[in-house]
Amino acid sequence: MTFISEVIDWYGNNKRDLPWRNTSDPYIIWLSEVILQQTRVDQGLPYFHRFAERFPSVSAFASANEDEVLKLWQGLGYYSRGRNMHQTAQIVMEEHAGYFPSRYDQLIKLKGVGEYTAAAISSFSANEAKAVVDGNVFRVLSRYFGITDPINTGQAKKKFTELANSLIDPSRAALSNQAIMEFGALLCKPKNPDCGSCPLRPGCEAYKTDMVSVLPVKIKKQAVRERYFNYIVALNNEKVVFSKRGAGDIWQNLYEFPLIEATELISPAELTCLPAFTELFGEKAAVYHSYTPKVHVLSHQKLHSRFFFVSNAGTVLTDRPHWFLTETELLKSFATPKLIFAFLEKFPTLNPHTKI
Repeated sequence: MTFISEVIDWYGNNKRDLPWRNTSDPYIIWLSEVILQQTRVDQGLPYFHRFAERFPSVSAFASANEDEVLKLWQGLGYYSRGRNMHQTAQIVMEEHAGYFPSRYDQLIKLKGVGEYTAAAISSFSANEAKAVVDGNVFRVLSRYFGITDPINTGQAKKKFTELANSLIDPSRAALSNQAIMEFGALLCKPKNPDCGSCPLRPGCEAYKTDMVSVLPVKIKKQAVRERYFNYIVALNNEKVVFSKRGAGDIWQNLYEFPLIEATELISPAELTCLPAFTELFGEKAAVYHSYTPKVHVLSHQKLHSRFFFVSNAGTVLTDRPHWFLTETELLKSFATPKLIFAFLEKFPTLNPHTKI
Protein backbone atom coordinates (compact mmCIF):
# COMPACT_ATOMS: atom_id res chain seq x y z
CA MET A 1 0.00 0.00 0.00
CA THR A 2 1.10 3.57 -0.61
CA PHE A 3 1.85 6.02 2.19
CA ILE A 4 -1.45 7.87 1.80
CA SER A 5 -3.48 4.65 1.47
CA GLU A 6 -2.07 3.39 4.77
CA VAL A 7 -2.94 6.66 6.46
CA ILE A 8 -6.47 6.73 5.00
CA ASP A 9 -7.08 3.16 6.16
CA TRP A 10 -5.94 4.08 9.66
CA TYR A 11 -8.15 7.19 9.59
CA GLY A 12 -11.24 5.16 8.70
CA ASN A 13 -10.85 3.15 11.89
CA ASN A 14 -9.64 5.84 14.29
CA LYS A 15 -10.98 9.28 13.31
CA ARG A 16 -12.84 11.49 15.75
CA ASP A 17 -16.40 12.56 15.04
CA LEU A 18 -15.97 16.33 14.74
CA PRO A 19 -18.81 18.63 13.60
CA TRP A 20 -16.94 20.36 10.76
CA ARG A 21 -16.26 16.96 9.16
CA ASN A 22 -19.96 16.50 8.54
CA THR A 23 -20.37 19.50 6.26
CA SER A 24 -19.09 20.86 2.96
CA ASP A 25 -20.19 24.43 3.79
CA PRO A 26 -17.05 26.56 3.26
CA TYR A 27 -18.26 29.13 5.82
CA ILE A 28 -18.52 26.55 8.63
CA ILE A 29 -15.19 25.01 7.62
CA TRP A 30 -13.62 28.48 7.66
CA LEU A 31 -14.92 29.06 11.20
CA SER A 32 -13.43 25.79 12.40
CA GLU A 33 -10.08 26.26 10.70
CA VAL A 34 -9.43 29.77 12.01
CA ILE A 35 -10.55 28.90 15.54
CA LEU A 36 -8.51 25.69 15.65
CA GLN A 37 -5.37 27.51 14.59
CA GLN A 38 -5.45 29.00 18.09
CA THR A 39 -5.79 25.93 20.24
CA ARG A 40 -6.26 22.18 20.61
CA VAL A 41 -9.49 20.61 19.40
CA ASP A 42 -10.82 19.96 22.91
CA GLN A 43 -10.29 23.60 23.87
CA GLY A 44 -11.44 25.05 20.56
CA LEU A 45 -14.64 23.01 20.22
CA PRO A 46 -16.71 25.15 22.65
CA TYR A 47 -15.63 28.30 20.77
CA PHE A 48 -16.61 26.74 17.45
CA HIS A 49 -20.05 25.84 18.77
CA ARG A 50 -20.56 29.36 20.19
CA PHE A 51 -19.61 31.04 16.92
CA ALA A 52 -21.62 28.62 14.76
CA GLU A 53 -24.69 29.04 16.98
CA ARG A 54 -24.47 32.82 17.25
CA PHE A 55 -23.46 33.32 13.60
CA PRO A 56 -25.02 30.46 11.59
CA SER A 57 -24.33 32.27 8.32
CA VAL A 58 -21.73 34.62 6.96
CA SER A 59 -24.37 37.39 6.78
CA ALA A 60 -25.07 37.02 10.52
CA PHE A 61 -21.34 37.26 11.22
CA ALA A 62 -20.88 40.29 8.98
CA SER A 63 -23.73 42.20 10.64
CA ALA A 64 -22.38 41.73 14.18
CA ASN A 65 -20.44 44.49 15.91
CA GLU A 66 -16.75 44.00 16.63
CA ASP A 67 -17.17 44.06 20.41
CA GLU A 68 -19.52 41.09 20.24
CA VAL A 69 -17.09 39.14 18.07
CA LEU A 70 -14.17 39.86 20.40
CA LYS A 71 -16.26 38.91 23.44
CA LEU A 72 -16.99 35.48 21.91
CA TRP A 73 -13.30 35.19 20.97
CA GLN A 74 -12.17 36.02 24.51
CA GLY A 75 -9.62 33.50 25.78
CA LEU A 76 -8.38 32.31 22.39
CA GLY A 77 -5.62 34.90 22.07
CA TYR A 78 -4.32 36.44 18.83
CA TYR A 79 -7.30 38.80 18.78
CA SER A 80 -6.30 40.20 15.40
CA ARG A 81 -7.54 36.94 13.89
CA GLY A 82 -10.97 37.51 15.41
CA ARG A 83 -11.05 41.01 13.94
CA ASN A 84 -9.85 39.70 10.57
CA MET A 85 -12.63 37.11 10.58
CA HIS A 86 -15.21 39.83 11.11
CA GLN A 87 -13.77 41.91 8.26
CA THR A 88 -13.58 38.84 6.02
CA ALA A 89 -17.28 38.13 6.57
CA GLN A 90 -18.08 41.70 5.53
CA ILE A 91 -15.89 41.38 2.41
CA VAL A 92 -17.68 38.15 1.45
CA MET A 93 -21.01 39.95 1.70
CA GLU A 94 -19.76 42.83 -0.46
CA GLU A 95 -17.64 41.02 -3.06
CA HIS A 96 -19.15 37.52 -3.22
CA ALA A 97 -22.84 38.31 -2.78
CA GLY A 98 -22.88 36.57 0.60
CA TYR A 99 -21.63 33.22 -0.74
CA PHE A 100 -18.47 32.10 0.99
CA PRO A 101 -15.95 31.07 -1.72
CA SER A 102 -14.76 27.47 -1.96
CA ARG A 103 -12.05 27.88 -4.63
CA TYR A 104 -8.45 28.33 -3.53
CA ASP A 105 -7.77 31.20 -5.96
CA GLN A 106 -10.67 33.20 -4.46
CA LEU A 107 -10.05 32.25 -0.84
CA ILE A 108 -6.40 33.27 -0.86
CA LYS A 109 -7.45 36.87 -1.64
CA LEU A 110 -9.58 37.19 1.51
CA LYS A 111 -8.25 39.12 4.50
CA GLY A 112 -6.65 36.86 7.10
CA VAL A 113 -6.81 33.78 4.86
CA GLY A 114 -3.34 32.40 4.16
CA GLU A 115 -2.17 29.43 2.15
CA TYR A 116 -2.98 26.92 4.88
CA THR A 117 -6.54 28.12 5.48
CA ALA A 118 -7.28 28.51 1.76
CA ALA A 119 -6.05 24.97 1.11
CA ALA A 120 -8.11 23.57 3.98
CA ILE A 121 -11.36 25.24 2.93
CA SER A 122 -10.98 24.43 -0.77
CA SER A 123 -10.02 20.83 -0.03
CA PHE A 124 -12.68 20.08 2.59
CA SER A 125 -15.54 21.91 0.87
CA ALA A 126 -14.78 21.28 -2.82
CA ASN A 127 -12.26 18.38 -2.78
CA GLU A 128 -9.66 20.61 -4.42
CA ALA A 129 -6.28 18.84 -4.53
CA LYS A 130 -4.43 21.28 -2.30
CA ALA A 131 -2.26 19.93 0.53
CA VAL A 132 -3.19 21.22 3.99
CA VAL A 133 0.13 21.45 5.83
CA ASP A 134 -0.29 22.11 9.55
CA GLY A 135 1.94 21.17 12.48
CA ASN A 136 0.64 17.61 12.47
CA VAL A 137 1.49 17.16 8.80
CA PHE A 138 4.95 18.68 9.23
CA ARG A 139 5.62 16.18 12.02
CA VAL A 140 4.39 13.10 10.16
CA LEU A 141 6.29 13.93 6.97
CA SER A 142 9.45 14.96 8.78
CA ARG A 143 9.58 11.71 10.72
CA TYR A 144 8.50 9.33 7.98
CA PHE A 145 10.81 10.75 5.30
CA GLY A 146 13.62 11.69 7.71
CA ILE A 147 13.60 15.39 6.76
CA THR A 148 15.83 17.49 9.02
CA ASP A 149 15.12 20.92 7.51
CA PRO A 150 13.77 23.30 10.21
CA ILE A 151 10.03 23.40 9.66
CA ASN A 152 9.69 27.06 10.67
CA THR A 153 11.68 28.38 7.70
CA GLY A 154 10.22 29.52 4.39
CA GLN A 155 12.39 27.15 2.37
CA ALA A 156 11.31 24.13 4.41
CA LYS A 157 7.64 25.07 4.26
CA LYS A 158 7.85 25.12 0.48
CA LYS A 159 9.61 21.74 0.47
CA PHE A 160 7.04 20.12 2.78
CA THR A 161 4.11 21.60 0.85
CA GLU A 162 5.46 20.22 -2.44
CA LEU A 163 5.94 16.81 -0.83
CA ALA A 164 2.46 16.84 0.71
CA ASN A 165 0.91 17.79 -2.63
CA SER A 166 2.68 14.88 -4.32
CA LEU A 167 1.21 12.44 -1.78
CA ILE A 168 -2.44 13.49 -2.08
CA ASP A 169 -4.84 11.15 -3.85
CA PRO A 170 -6.50 13.68 -6.24
CA SER A 171 -9.76 11.75 -6.26
CA ARG A 172 -9.84 11.80 -2.45
CA ALA A 173 -8.13 15.11 -1.68
CA ALA A 174 -10.27 16.04 1.32
CA LEU A 175 -9.97 12.56 2.78
CA SER A 176 -6.20 12.52 2.23
CA ASN A 177 -5.74 15.79 4.09
CA GLN A 178 -8.08 14.91 6.95
CA ALA A 179 -6.38 11.54 7.34
CA ILE A 180 -2.80 12.76 7.62
CA MET A 181 -3.76 15.61 9.95
CA GLU A 182 -5.63 13.23 12.24
CA PHE A 183 -2.77 10.73 12.07
CA GLY A 184 -0.41 13.37 13.43
CA ALA A 185 -2.88 14.57 16.06
CA LEU A 186 -3.71 11.16 17.53
CA LEU A 187 -0.89 8.75 16.74
CA CYS A 188 2.28 10.53 15.58
CA LYS A 189 2.07 12.98 18.47
CA PRO A 190 4.79 15.47 19.46
CA LYS A 191 5.59 13.53 22.62
CA ASN A 192 5.23 9.81 23.21
CA PRO A 193 3.97 8.87 19.73
CA ASP A 194 2.44 5.39 19.52
CA CYS A 195 5.11 3.87 17.27
CA GLY A 196 4.18 0.38 18.47
CA SER A 197 0.84 0.44 16.65
CA CYS A 198 1.87 2.68 13.74
CA PRO A 199 1.11 1.20 10.29
CA LEU A 200 3.86 3.38 8.81
CA ARG A 201 6.58 2.11 11.13
CA PRO A 202 8.26 -0.25 8.59
CA GLY A 203 9.03 2.66 6.28
CA CYS A 204 9.56 5.41 8.87
CA GLU A 205 13.07 6.87 8.68
CA ALA A 206 12.86 8.45 12.13
CA TYR A 207 11.94 5.10 13.69
CA LYS A 208 14.74 3.28 11.86
CA THR A 209 17.37 5.83 12.89
CA ASP A 210 16.09 6.52 16.43
CA MET A 211 15.22 10.13 15.49
CA VAL A 212 11.56 10.16 16.54
CA SER A 213 12.22 12.41 19.53
CA VAL A 214 14.42 14.73 17.45
CA LEU A 215 12.15 15.34 14.45
CA PRO A 216 10.76 17.68 13.35
CA VAL A 217 13.53 20.26 13.77
CA LYS A 218 12.65 23.83 14.70
CA ILE A 219 14.78 26.95 14.89
CA LYS A 220 14.59 28.50 18.34
CA LYS A 221 12.00 31.21 18.78
CA GLN A 222 12.88 34.86 19.13
CA ALA A 223 13.72 36.20 22.57
CA VAL A 224 10.79 36.83 24.90
CA ARG A 225 10.11 40.47 25.73
CA GLU A 226 9.52 41.24 29.41
CA ARG A 227 6.87 43.90 30.16
CA TYR A 228 5.51 45.31 33.42
CA PHE A 229 1.82 46.30 33.48
CA ASN A 230 0.40 48.26 36.40
CA TYR A 231 -3.39 48.34 36.29
CA ILE A 232 -5.25 51.05 38.19
CA VAL A 233 -8.64 50.16 39.67
CA ALA A 234 -10.19 53.57 40.37
CA LEU A 235 -13.65 53.21 41.94
CA ASN A 236 -16.19 56.03 42.02
CA ASN A 237 -19.24 55.00 44.10
CA GLU A 238 -20.62 51.97 42.20
CA LYS A 239 -18.64 52.71 39.06
CA VAL A 240 -15.07 52.10 37.93
CA VAL A 241 -12.84 53.60 35.26
CA PHE A 242 -12.39 51.30 32.27
CA SER A 243 -10.43 51.76 29.06
CA LYS A 244 -10.43 50.58 25.46
CA ARG A 245 -7.04 49.71 23.96
CA GLY A 246 -6.01 51.34 20.71
CA ALA A 247 -4.01 50.14 17.71
CA GLY A 248 -0.30 49.43 17.54
CA ASP A 249 0.08 46.93 20.36
CA ILE A 250 -1.34 43.70 21.74
CA TRP A 251 -5.08 43.34 22.43
CA GLN A 252 -6.25 46.01 20.00
CA ASN A 253 -9.81 47.22 20.77
CA LEU A 254 -10.13 45.06 23.90
CA TYR A 255 -11.04 46.55 27.29
CA GLU A 256 -8.98 46.84 30.46
CA PHE A 257 -8.37 49.05 33.49
CA PRO A 258 -6.22 52.16 32.98
CA LEU A 259 -2.64 51.02 32.53
CA ILE A 260 0.75 52.44 33.44
CA GLU A 261 3.61 50.44 31.97
CA ALA A 262 6.96 50.45 33.79
CA THR A 263 10.42 49.04 33.04
CA GLU A 264 10.49 46.78 36.11
CA LEU A 265 8.34 45.59 39.00
CA ILE A 266 7.41 48.51 41.25
CA SER A 267 5.85 48.95 44.67
CA PRO A 268 2.74 51.04 45.47
CA ALA A 269 4.98 53.85 46.76
CA GLU A 270 7.06 53.79 43.59
CA LEU A 271 3.91 53.84 41.45
CA THR A 272 2.57 57.01 43.09
CA CYS A 273 5.92 58.73 42.51
CA LEU A 274 5.73 58.20 38.75
CA PRO A 275 4.93 61.41 36.84
CA ALA A 276 2.46 59.44 34.70
CA PHE A 277 0.48 58.45 37.81
CA THR A 278 0.12 62.03 39.04
CA GLU A 279 -0.68 63.27 35.56
CA LEU A 280 -3.43 60.70 35.07
CA PHE A 281 -5.00 60.54 38.54
CA GLY A 282 -4.06 63.77 40.31
CA GLU A 283 -1.75 64.68 43.19
CA LYS A 284 -4.15 63.42 45.88
CA ALA A 285 -4.54 59.94 44.40
CA ALA A 286 -3.20 57.15 46.61
CA VAL A 287 -2.90 53.38 46.49
CA TYR A 288 -4.87 51.75 49.29
CA HIS A 289 -4.61 48.11 48.20
CA SER A 290 -2.56 46.04 45.75
CA TYR A 291 -1.92 42.43 44.85
CA THR A 292 1.12 40.27 44.29
CA PRO A 293 2.32 40.51 40.67
CA LYS A 294 1.14 37.78 38.32
CA VAL A 295 2.83 36.57 35.15
CA HIS A 296 0.88 36.22 31.90
CA VAL A 297 2.76 34.63 28.99
CA LEU A 298 2.08 35.44 25.33
CA SER A 299 3.88 33.98 22.32
CA HIS A 300 6.81 36.43 22.46
CA GLN A 301 6.04 38.47 25.55
CA LYS A 302 5.96 37.85 29.28
CA LEU A 303 3.67 40.27 31.08
CA HIS A 304 4.24 40.96 34.77
CA SER A 305 0.91 42.42 35.87
CA ARG A 306 -0.14 44.01 39.13
CA PHE A 307 -3.47 45.55 40.14
CA PHE A 308 -3.61 48.65 42.37
CA PHE A 309 -6.78 50.00 43.98
CA VAL A 310 -6.60 53.79 44.01
CA SER A 311 -8.57 56.36 46.01
CA ASN A 312 -9.02 60.11 45.54
CA ALA A 313 -8.55 59.93 41.79
CA GLY A 314 -9.14 63.28 40.18
CA THR A 315 -11.20 64.05 37.09
CA VAL A 316 -9.57 61.21 35.18
CA LEU A 317 -11.80 61.20 32.11
CA THR A 318 -10.77 64.62 30.81
CA ASP A 319 -9.11 64.45 27.36
CA ARG A 320 -8.98 60.66 27.47
CA PRO A 321 -11.46 59.44 24.86
CA HIS A 322 -10.67 55.79 25.48
CA TRP A 323 -11.54 55.99 29.19
CA PHE A 324 -15.07 55.80 30.57
CA LEU A 325 -16.99 55.03 33.75
CA THR A 326 -19.06 51.86 33.96
CA GLU A 327 -20.93 49.91 36.60
CA THR A 328 -18.82 47.17 38.17
CA GLU A 329 -21.47 44.52 37.43
CA LEU A 330 -21.16 45.27 33.69
CA LEU A 331 -17.41 44.70 33.45
CA LYS A 332 -17.75 41.06 32.38
CA SER A 333 -19.90 42.06 29.42
CA PHE A 334 -16.89 43.70 27.74
CA ALA A 335 -14.39 41.84 25.58
CA THR A 336 -11.26 41.75 27.72
CA PRO A 337 -7.85 40.08 27.51
CA LYS A 338 -7.57 36.83 29.43
CA LEU A 339 -5.45 38.56 32.07
CA ILE A 340 -8.24 41.05 32.87
CA PHE A 341 -10.96 38.41 32.61
CA ALA A 342 -9.13 36.22 35.16
CA PHE A 343 -8.93 39.18 37.55
CA LEU A 344 -12.65 39.88 37.21
CA GLU A 345 -13.42 36.22 37.85
CA LYS A 346 -11.66 36.49 41.23
CA PHE A 347 -12.99 39.95 42.08
CA PRO A 348 -16.51 40.16 40.55
CA THR A 349 -17.56 43.01 42.85
CA LEU A 350 -14.13 44.66 42.88
CA ASN A 351 -13.90 44.30 46.63
CA PRO A 352 -10.23 45.08 47.25
CA HIS A 353 -10.14 42.88 50.33
CA THR A 354 -11.17 39.69 48.54
CA LYS A 355 -8.54 37.04 49.16
CA ILE A 356 -6.85 35.33 46.22
